[in-house]
Amino acid sequence: MKFRSVIFRIMIGLAFAAPSPLLAQDGVVKEFSAGFGPNSVGVVDASEDTEIAGPQAIYAGDNGEIFLLDQVNSRVIGFDAKEPAERTRSLALPEGVDPTDLIVAKGNIYVWDGKPIALESREGGLTRSLAPDGAAIDETTQSMFAQMGSEETPEGGAGTRSVSPSAGRTRQLVASRGKGPVAVEVTPDKGGTSARIDVSQQGASTAFAKLQLKVRDKLGSIEFLEIDHSGRMYVLAENIPAYVAGGASTFIARFGPGGAFEGVYELPLTPNVALSRRFVTVSADGDVYFLRTRKGVVDVIGVGFRPMKNGQVIDVRGPQPDYAALAKSGKGAIAAVRPLTRESIVQTGRAFESFTWRLTPSSYGADPDNQCNGFNRIRRPGYLIGHAGQNVRGVPYCWGCQGSLYQFAGKVSRGALAGNVCTRNTPRYDVIGVDCSSFVSAAWGLSTHFTTAAIPSIASLVQNPWDLKPGDALNKPGSHVMLFMGFTPDRKAEVLEASPGGCNGRVCRNVYPLASLLERGYEPRRFRALAD
Repeated sequence: MKFRSVIFRIMIGLAFAAPSPLLAQDGVVKEFSAGFGPNSVGVVDASEDTEIAGPQAIYAGDNGEIFLLDQVNSRVIGFDAKEPAERTRSLALPEGVDPTDLIVAKGNIYVWDGKPIALESREGGLTRSLAPDGAAIDETTQSMFAQMGSEETPEGGAGTRSVSPSAGRTRQLVASRGKGPVAVEVTPDKGGTSARIDVSQQGASTAFAKLQLKVRDKLGSIEFLEIDHSGRMYVLAENIPAYVAGGASTFIARFGPGGAFEGVYELPLTPNVALSRRFVTVSADGDVYFLRTRKGVVDVIGVGFRPMKNGQVIDVRGPQPDYAALAKSGKGAIAAVRPLTRESIVQTGRAFESFTWRLTPSSYGADPDNQCNGFNRIRRPGYLIGHAGQNVRGVPYCWGCQGSLYQFAGKVSRGALAGNVCTRNTPRYDVIGVDCSSFVSAAWGLSTHFTTAAIPSIASLVQNPWDLKPGDALNKPGSHVMLFMGFTPDRKAEVLEASPGGCNGRVCRNVYPLASLLERGYEPRRFRALAD
């Protein structure tokens, strides 16, 4: 598949760090405070109906350097995991590039901004190169972005990874450090509790390793992450029980060079850990690092290893979120609603995502834009910056705003100011758009705005997460809500959401591993007025 994209590249050193001992327990490798300095990252603290906004991705480079996508500060930062006290590198992103994901593959850094973009290091920063338009991004890079759900949205339908699945199988391509480019085929059993993972060199007809993975309940997404310099293989997987109270979990299973199961790394996902696109990475030496964003601070965690016997059933239980404690006191108005169909909800949600409109100078607003309170952030959503006078896609995120698509179209045609990502300020009523809960309220046909804390009063809990259907919601009371659109062939949750971070300030489609949402406190909800 080819893309029209501008190419950038950064060369990563080839020096290998000495192998480190296995981590017996989790430990903070490096802590970043909120700010702009070399040992800080951009963190916008949560408000009602907004999650914390911080780094969106972590990835290990070839030489032991760890990279973070500091989206709020529009840069990539890197540090040596073996010498974390040393000064970090700060690499400014090119103007007009607002990514939500990052990977390191074959000596290059790539970011995702609706499509893969390679980055080149020049004069201490990341700057545009002179590569011609239309340069191709290979299928391996596309597949590696699909690991955590960064996938292009096909016209008129749901997406999946670039390497198409068939007959219940999914095929993945990975540029590993230990074996070079490999092809991985994942075949779940009919019951969904186990899977066979065949690993082969790309282009080879036979697998050099056959891995077996079995969990106590049901497997969610399965993603092959890495082969380290010792030949050990690492697979991200999820265990999702049939009841929300059972405690979903996300872990990395490690296999020896011969394919024998050796144990797991349990990932510390909890409700106080903010949502990020890529939250875990494996280094070339086999160390597992986890990105933990919480109030005012970001930690890079070295995850401890738990040995297990070959063939043992993996029974890892995540904590059951206390939804009552997560909820705040905000209430929505009591409203009578007409019965809805799932088809109408899906159509309305997709209309918000696909709506194309002209960003007039009056809707764009004056420059320089006012800064938001508490951080160096402007009012205008990122996807609108620099596009005055052009056609743009998607209804903008607007903190505290509400309204139907028809109302938005009418106001924007009259030149109303569009979008507001200042989630730490008092909501503005001279701006148009939707926030996360007003978007879901509109998709559900409500004329009033139900906050995430009020959604449980009108939507019943779906006890079995696998029973989610298009038009349902994944709601974190007091924080964020997403409209559920369906399961992808590789068992991830496809959603539509209005988000200042994950959607770059608009309504967009995203794909997330389901267990990582459940562990963070998202609960499956079904609107009671839905004609099911």
